[in-house]
Amino acid sequence: MRIDIGNGFQIRSFASDDMDALVRYANNRKIWLNLRDIFPHPYTKGDAENWLKQVKEQTPEAHFAIASNNECIGGIGITLQSDVKRLSGEIGYWLGEPFWGQGIASRVVSAFTEYAFATYNIIRIYAEVFSSNMASAHVLEKADYVCEGRLRKGIIKDEKIQNLLVYAIVREDIDGKNLRFFARE
Repeated sequence: MRIDIGNGFQIRSFASDDMDALVRYANNRKIWLNLRDIFPHPYTKGDAENWLKQVKEQTPEAHFAIASNNECIGGIGITLQSDVKRLSGEIGYWLGEPFWGQGIASRVVSAFTEYAFATYNIIRIYAEVFSSNMASAHVLEKADYVCEGRLRKGIIKDEKIQNLLVYAIVREDIDGKNLRFFARE
């Protein structure tokens, strides 16, 4: 899979040669502070090897690299839900610190949201954002996600209790709009 988001950036399938770039950008405490504890810190070559093996085996493919023309600079994916949430997916993403503040994440989330609605049998995509990460909340808002609520003292990260914000978008929010990145059939 590959979606060009402009200015030399794309969303694409992970490749085995992404390992060094993954370690370079993911091994950053500032990134780890905004992600669930399952995302390792420090992020080692072994972690990258395990991740690349895991995504290669996924069916359907649901986790992708955010990349420049030269290398992987982050990741985005969707965790498809089950049971009563089976028509929903949770989006997650991270971007290497040198690329923050350039509008890349907003374009990536918009493009991936369009792709997800076109590809998976879902009607809702949601994201959970730590209240300490308002930059991510802003990315979601620029991609037309709506803040649905705040879970007071909903998480603990780095021994600090904080609120958890829930953002979502539903298929009807983008149906009928001129899609920017992904032509749906």
